[in-house]
Amino acid sequence: MIKQIYLAGGCFWGVEKYLSLIPGVVKTEVGYANGNTVSPSYEDVRYNNSGHAETVLVEYDEERIPLPRLLEFFFDVIDPTSLNRQGEDEGIQYRTGIYFANGADRETVEASIDALKKQITGTVVVETKPLDNYYPAEEYHQKYLDKNPTGYCHIGQDSFCRFTKT
Repeated sequence: MIKQIYLAGGCFWGVEKYLSLIPGVVKTEVGYANGNTVSPSYEDVRYNNSGHAETVLVEYDEERIPLPRLLEFFFDVIDPTSLNRQGEDEGIQYRTGIYFANGADRETVEASIDALKKQITGTVVVETKPLDNYYPAEEYHQKYLDKNPTGYCHIGQDSFCRFTKT
């Protein structure tokens, strides 16, 4: 069964690339989630205080990659204790979050956060909320690091290699 989850982990370029490589993930798309404006542009999100987070829509086959495992992989490439910042990117649009469209996922998401809290030191600041809204980002942001292999990313290259076949 194909399911969806929305993951915010800083700049969406690298998060999208990383998540797209995980076996069982069937589709990724970058966009803007849980803000306070309708159909924001990148400029609105970056400069006009729209309240949106740069987010990746992830469609996954739950038989191949259960949600708890997908979230473990996600936690591997974010700093869950960093508020509104990942890598060199800073601002509310770079906050970390897990936004679920299916209310049945709430329990799984909360259990994953609880497990994470037991594994790390520091306060976990990953938002866990129902998805209020989501708008796809402009086409030039989609699969950005595939189009621009030397583009900026706060995720290390070794993380991308984790899932590539040799």
